[in-house]
Amino acid sequence: MRAFLAVLILAATMSASAHEAVGTHEAVGTHEAVGTHERLGAGGPEGSGTWRAAAPAPAPRSEVAVAALAGLAYVIGDYNGATGLLIHDPATGAWRTGAAFPTPIHHAMAAGFGDRVYVFGGYGAGWRASDRVWAYDPKADAWSPRAPMPSARAAGGAVAIGDRIHVVGGSVSGGGNAAGHAVYDPARDRWTEAAALPTRRDHLAVQAVDGRLVAIGGRIDGDPARNRTVTEIYDPAADAWRTGAPMPTARSGAAAAVLGGRIFVMGGESDARTFGAVEAYDPARDVWTRHAPLPTPRHGFGAIVANGRIHTLVGSPKPGGDRSSLVEVLDLGDGARR
Repeated sequence: MRAFLAVLILAATMSASAHEAVGTHEAVGTHEAVGTHERLGAGGPEGSGTWRAAAPAPAPRSEVAVAALAGLAYVIGDYNGATGLLIHDPATGAWRTGAAFPTPIHHAMAAGFGDRVYVFGGYGAGWRASDRVWAYDPKADAWSPRAPMPSARAAGGAVAIGDRIHVVGGSVSGGGNAAGHAVYDPARDRWTEAAALPTRRDHLAVQAVDGRLVAIGGRIDGDPARNRTVTEIYDPAADAWRTGAPMPTARSGAAAAVLGGRIFVMGGESDARTFGAVEAYDPARDVWTRHAPLPTPRHGFGAIVANGRIHTLVGSPKPGGDRSSLVEVLDLGDGARR
């Protein structure tokens, strides 16, 4: 796997009474199933890991797309319309700027692949979802347009698997959920469609482990009061989805990153608060574990892995449209880097 992005959900424990539906979003009720301790397995001490603050970003941002490429983090977009590209070197803590993104955007999706950073969709002026695709060349410090997505979307997830980038979930203009699973071939600049995400949702976390796409949490029709715990796993070889163990707590707008074969989901929001909880999903064992919470609960941020640590970048400490320049780094010790 040559790259991945970051962005999705997780939370504090609640009582389990409702049942999570796995069909289309029309089949999902208004009451979210919340986690129980039976969903949590061994795999690290409860609350394990230590956090530290790192050099802040040069400007506050939220509702960003974050991609990793060649050891650097690329932060694209902003809720308030900032277009400057922020580039972070987690090895040194240094920040610099790159060529401005061609248009103001927020809630976009991004993935590093090969020698480019690809940015998909997002919201433009008036919360209108976009189908546009842009590629950033770090050597030339330049953006170029690519073939548009089959349909416009924002607040979904993008991840590279093999020689393709998969884009799933998200919202359309007006707040409904995007239906399709779009697959981009960067070499040919072409799109195809794959099996649709079973539970339509936006503000979800999307990552890849062992060649499979994992879509976690999110919310229905853009409503943070309708957060979900659902975990769904896509096998490109079979073009089929299956259901994994649900997240212990419903969240949306969280950040996610893969370390040691596990997907760490951090932060997120509901309609009333932001969350600091950090929970990790192990697809091989289909279990969740809890880890040390974020020092600053927030949403609308991103995460990358560098030097065996998880680096969380910017985001909003309050529900809605606040911003920050925070960088907080999670060290889980040598055991997590297996």
